Amino acid sequence: MSLLLTPLKNIPLIRQNDNLADILIKSLHETNLELQDNDIIVLAQKIVSKSEGRMVNLATVTPTMRAIELALKAEKDPRVMELMLQESNEILRVRVGTIIVEHKLGFVCANAGIDHSNVMGAGDKNMEYVLLLPEDPDRSARNIREQIKQTTKKNIGVMVIDSHGRAWRNGTVGICIGLSGLPAIIDERGWKDLFGYTLQITIVGVADELAAAASLVMGQASEGIPAVHVRGFPYPLGEGSLKEIIRPKEQDMFR
Repeated sequence: MSLLLTPLKNIPLIRQNDNLADILIKSLHETNLELQDNDIIVLAQKIVSKSEGRMVNLATVTPTMRAIELALKAEKDPRVMELMLQESNEILRVRVGTIIVEHKLGFVCANAGIDHSNVMGAGDKNMEYVLLLPEDPDRSARNIREQIKQTTKKNIGVMVIDSHGRAWRNGTVGICIGLSGLPAIIDERGWKDLFGYTLQITIVGVADELAAAASLVMGQASEGIPAVHVRGFPYPLGEGSLKEIIRPKEQDMFR
């Protein structure tokens, strides 16, 4: 088995209402890749958010008293703090430089996924913009996948990824925040190991594993690689969703 990840070439800076499916199909052609059934396209969250108009000019944000209080504790811009409150179900931890929240999408993350890096709106470059996560990344992945399938007639998977920290380790890694056409997890309970032992608890987060691999190809700074083509995913494609990955709150030992 081999797993091949190829960065897609010549993807332009994405603006609101850009058709990502058309852009990806053109990029596949320019990268000399012909889609096959069971291929997967992994997308950085930023290009999905930008195409969906999730960029916010901080000049338009008026912070509430709650946002101002939290911003003082975290030493953050109160306007960004206001957006974090709007994007979150619950504020879990506050310290200087970092806010840990339960995002509206259900997962726990830093700063509600709001990002300053590689973000710029149209117009005055001095205006301050931040980028929010897609409202429904599963839906975003599904729409892009369906459009690509209509054009290419190929059955593929599409995944949206972001970089998140982890409660028990330093460093960020790529994780899946939305997907369509591929499984989020693989339940290997009941499978046999090399010596015939029946696995009892093994459930593999295959979407996150692939997200981490794709994130290595994309990079985190000025690489300009927001999409990766994947061939050789070692499991059958099928419908998955973000909900499968999120650990129920009652089982979360880190809160």
